[in-house]
Amino acid sequence: MKNFIILILLVIFSFANENNTTNNDNIENEFDSEFSEKKEEVFDPLSGYNRLMTTFNDKVFMNVLNPVAEGYAYVTPETIRIGINNFFENILFPVRFSNNLLQLKFKNSGEELGRFLVNTLWGLGGFMDPATKELNMKTHDEDFGQTLGFYGVGEGFPIVLPFLGPSNLRDTVGLVADSYVNPLSTTGDSDLRYKIPNNMGQQIAIQTFDAVNSTSLKLGQYESLKKDALDLYPFLRDIYSQARKKQIEE
Repeated sequence: MKNFIILILLVIFSFANENNTTNNDNIENEFDSEFSEKKEEVFDPLSGYNRLMTTFNDKVFMNVLNPVAEGYAYVTPETIRIGINNFFENILFPVRFSNNLLQLKFKNSGEELGRFLVNTLWGLGGFMDPATKELNMKTHDEDFGQTLGFYGVGEGFPIVLPFLGPSNLRDTVGLVADSYVNPLSTTGDSDLRYKIPNNMGQQIAIQTFDAVNSTSLKLGQYESLKKDALDLYPFLRDIYSQARKKQIEE
């Protein structure tokens, strides 16, 4: 929109000041510079697939997940939903703890361990969050995609994952690695005894319930985000990429 306005001003200016070529050249140069920045190419060899999967995910969210979450929110008090969200956040402690360690963030990994112990022992198994409210111990969200980025691994090309949304090659590899220590995944269950689901069906059911509960606490956010998108796929792709860069830099 900004480039479009600059173009209109350029045309008007050129008709009103035919003899003032210097000013026109300056405006044209400014327009060309901003336009070239906007048009920076993204290496996206899976763009066709990614667009189709973005459309699929959008329809699933709008027609299935969002209505279910709205109904769930209607019958379930917010206090209970927040408690359930706290529980899932607490139980994912191994992912955050291990990745903070791998990134040599020893203070953060120590706080993660402290949070887990406090919330598990005094927070009714994690349904309450006294670590944050009483001790001001914040979560330090780190995953293996961020760990790879911390050590200089580039994001690679974009990949839109079914149901999960925008990602990239690096973060997809990271997702697979995190599933090994994730208590809600069956990956590595022969090595790690703390896994909750016993089979893939249970894993899908647990993670679906987590998604419904989490969505019920953020109703309207996705619609607000995408209402300004002229082209949904690159819009979400670029937002995801910028957010991940910021997370890795922190």
